[in-house]
Amino acid sequence: MLLPTSDGPPIRVTSVETTVVNAELRNWILVKVRTDQDGLYGWGEASLNWKTRAVTGAIEDLAPLVIGRDPRDIEQIVRVLTKHSYYRLGIIGATAISGIEHALWDIFGKSVGLPVWRLLGGRVRDSVRVYTHLGLGDMSSVYDTADAGRLREKAAAVIEQGYDALKVVFIPYGNHLTVAAERRHVDKLMATLRDTVGPDVDIMVDFHGRTASVAAALQYIEVLAPYEPLFCEEPVQPGDTEALRQVAERSRVPIATGERLVGLGEFLPVFAAKAVHVAQPDLNHTGGLLEGKRIAAIADTELVGVAPHNPNGPIAGAAALHFDVSTPNFVIQEEMSGAVSWYDDVVRTPMTRVGSHWQVPDEPGLGVEVDEREAAKHPFKPEVPHSSSAVLADGTVVDW
Repeated sequence: MLLPTSDGPPIRVTSVETTVVNAELRNWILVKVRTDQDGLYGWGEASLNWKTRAVTGAIEDLAPLVIGRDPRDIEQIVRVLTKHSYYRLGIIGATAISGIEHALWDIFGKSVGLPVWRLLGGRVRDSVRVYTHLGLGDMSSVYDTADAGRLREKAAAVIEQGYDALKVVFIPYGNHLTVAAERRHVDKLMATLRDTVGPDVDIMVDFHGRTASVAAALQYIEVLAPYEPLFCEEPVQPGDTEALRQVAERSRVPIATGERLVGLGEFLPVFAAKAVHVAQPDLNHTGGLLEGKRIAAIADTELVGVAPHNPNGPIAGAAALHFDVSTPNFVIQEEMSGAVSWYDDVVRTPMTRVGSHWQVPDEPGLGVEVDEREAAKHPFKPEVPHSSSAVLADGTVVDW
């Protein structure tokens, strides 16, 4: 005998709002979705470096498609936002949708008294391994540490904080060929780093798409390989799947990519070509948690691990935590908690780190809360155009 079921009284979205918090490295775009139920609202994040005003404008444009709907109908709302925007959405639109979608999951979890990871399929692990960057999020340390002494100092500071994995960005801005002096310098930096952290700390090297050819990427990978990096990230610019496949096929180091790919549709050709070993969807940019789970499921069938990209703000980190807890082929999570000294004053998050692992949260929803008065103390500012340094000695502008 089937018993009658009900998902409770109807809930309706009444508004979609944004709060911009300048956190130096980037602006955090925090998304608040309110409902007609007293005290029931959700928080999400839609941060996208150098695109703050574009994303907040996109959220404002999309909001009328959400208002009046039941926030628990997440699949339907995302479909409406995607289909009824008419023109196909790029990174700006997908980021706007991601922030709204995070907030809908937060509402759903709160409405049933469960953490979001329960709603995403439940727990598949007891803790989530994480890594951070040099400087623990300080922009000059992340992108500009090309001196061996400073590299040693910054790496030691990360290990002292209990991490057993870190990422560096020290591949030179380049062209189609490398030169011996640059390869020797990369070798010196990697040797210094390995000597500093020891043999058992995992190192990831982010190429940031700086090499302009397969040959250049492979030359640097050959330099790095003896030091056993966990993976080399984005060795060539996204979009050229064949070039990426050639790198992955010849590399002695696992290859990761995906932070600039939008949605499952852009990951599928990469998976089909066997062009990557670790997929890095950014749940803040690729369409949200549902799309991230689809990407991870296909990756799993292709024997590809998932290491979500996340140098974003605290709510994006919380969303990634719930994704990681519930995703079987998860490998490791990027995080930048504490990137500014007032991080915990603005947002309370569910992330509790023990060593190099986040613990599994048990609070309903995403488990985040924003102090909006504290957030208002850090209003929007244009982000520093770090890419201005991506210029060769002869004046050639290159990828940063």
